[in-house]
Amino acid sequence: PGPEQQLVEKLRRIEALHARPGSEGERHAAERARERIQSRLRELEAEEPPIEFRFSLADQWSRHLFVALLRRYGIHPYRYRGQRRTTVMARLSRAFVNETLWPEFLELQSTMVAYFDALTDRVIEQALEVQPGEAEEAAEAAPALAPQEHQGSLL
Repeated sequence: PGPEQQLVEKLRRIEALHARPGSEGERHAAERARERIQSRLRELEAEEPPIEFRFSLADQWSRHLFVALLRRYGIHPYRYRGQRRTTVMARLSRAFVNETLWPEFLELQSTMVAYFDALTDRVIEQALEVQPGEAEEAAEAAPALAPQEHQGSLL
């Protein structure tokens, strides 16, 4: 399978891991992961009423992933008028956020970042025909040669 299919399969395995696997086989467990997580969410909400959480996610990729994860489990993400686009609000039980949602999101996000990093390096190497990477570390510049600051952004 191609890199995208491998990523999708890895993300499904991560979800299955956070679904508190039962006795089913691995493939069946992956198919039932969402239902088990939704069931866990209902159990926790019965024990502890949902409260409003505010999540701040700086980059669009993280926000898209987090909002998709919330929607996957039937949770309605929102933000109030005047809140920054980086803010995502949701009503959840604290235990669900701490035990399931946030750990799963962090693992999914880490996997996606690694994929984006590798993809970016491959595209740079193919398009520019040079090895991508970080800038080399140099000794401090002389005061007369101090660099100018510049804030860059891809967005």
